[in-house]
Amino acid sequence: QVQLVESGGGLVQAGGSLRLSCAGSGRTFSSVAMGWFRQAPGKDREFVAAIRWSDTAYADSVKGRFTISRDNAKNTVYLQMNSLKPEDTAVYYCAARRTIGALSPNAGAYDYWGRGTQVTVSS
Repeated sequence: QVQLVESGGGLVQAGGSLRLSCAGSGRTFSSVAMGWFRQAPGKDREFVAAIRWSDTAYADSVKGRFTISRDNAKNTVYLQMNSLKPEDTAVYYCAARRTIGALSPNAGAYDYWGRGTQVTVSS
C-alpha cells in the first residue's frame, strides 16, 4: 500500500521557521516528481513547491523563503519554510506522481496524497 505521511507542522510566530517532512512507503519515489500543496480555510488547494531529481519549482508567494529537497535513500521529501507569514497558515499536503512526468503546479497531475499537516503562523 502506497502511503505519504507528513510531519513537522505546528504553531510558530511570524518570522519563524518550520521544516516539514513527507515520508513515502510502499514504493520508491526517487524518479518521480513530488510536491507540496496547501489549503487555507475557505480557499482552494494551491501549489507551493515541487521537485524532480534536482529540478525544483516554487509558487511566487514562497520563492526565496521556502526550499524543497529530497533524500532518496529515505524516500522522503522536505519543505524548509523560513520567514513565515500569517498568510502561510494552512494545511500542507505532500503529493507524488505515479509515473515519470514533468514538474507540475497542478494538483490533478499528482496521484498520491498525504493527509496533511497543520501549519499555523501567528502575528
